Amino acid sequence: MKFLRFIAMLSSAACFNLPLHAELVDAIKAVVNNGVVTYAEVEDFVTPAVQALQREYAGQPAIFRQKLDDALNDGQEQLIERQLILHAFDTEGYRLPDTVVDELVQERIHERFGDRITLMKTLQAQGQTYEKFRREVRDQYIVSALRAKSTSPEKFIISPYKVETYYLSHQDDFKVEDEVKLRMIVLNKTSSDDTNTVRLAQIKEGATFQEMATVYSQDSQRSQGGDRGWVERSVLRKELAAVAFALKPGQVSEVVDLPEACYLMQVEQARPAHVKPLSEVRDDVELTLRTQAQKQLEQQWIAQLKKKTYWRLY
Repeated sequence: MKFLRFIAMLSSAACFNLPLHAELVDAIKAVVNNGVVTYAEVEDFVTPAVQALQREYAGQPAIFRQKLDDALNDGQEQLIERQLILHAFDTEGYRLPDTVVDELVQERIHERFGDRITLMKTLQAQGQTYEKFRREVRDQYIVSALRAKSTSPEKFIISPYKVETYYLSHQDDFKVEDEVKLRMIVLNKTSSDDTNTVRLAQIKEGATFQEMATVYSQDSQRSQGGDRGWVERSVLRKELAAVAFALKPGQVSEVVDLPEACYLMQVEQARPAHVKPLSEVRDDVELTLRTQAQKQLEQQWIAQLKKKTYWRLY
């Protein structure tokens, strides 16, 4: 397609924000009943995503082109769905009073611009009218409200059986590596001849590890007595992990002297690799199942709208 080739050309040249060719500015990409989706609207909609892709996949043109195609297809579909939903709002007896729209507009102005004067200056700089801005606020609210209505919680139930079945069939998702419950004292180095090693050796002979961490440690966990909670081996840098996972519960390490800082560690407890029990992950499983159910309901709703609404791609 000419449009896709043109977008790919612009993106690979890192100039996606350039305007479309004149013949494509108002060209129609899709028709949804009496509404249209133009090529320019698709370009505007996906521009933030494309800019992010350019940064993430710089130097990887093949991957970038695939991600770009996905972004364009997704943007096109979202804009078509938007038109379908707005058409459903108009034909299914819904109504949004002008007073409500005015309140929504004032909230948006306050959140994004601060005041109306700043809004008007911004719209003028963008070549946009206040009427278009107001219509976009209205349409965004309608689309959001009807999407939420289509997936309201009473439309699905997450039973204990579903939760347990998902948990048993996704055991790998809940595996945990070997862990230690760790406390740490950190002394940052300001020069190569810092005497942190000596200081930590002295600290080791002081009061409880927790008390010493509260007094001496120079990291963000100082106020918690150096408490790092349960830590997996892969979370720690390899030099610290090698020492921490060799300690027995209650044991304090020797000083670990690294270029940027010196470390002293205490392991309070240890536990081997295991699968988290269902009681520990039940809320996460329920959230995953709820999200999946909501997505499925929304897809079914959009499919129904497509069946009863005239729409066509070009």
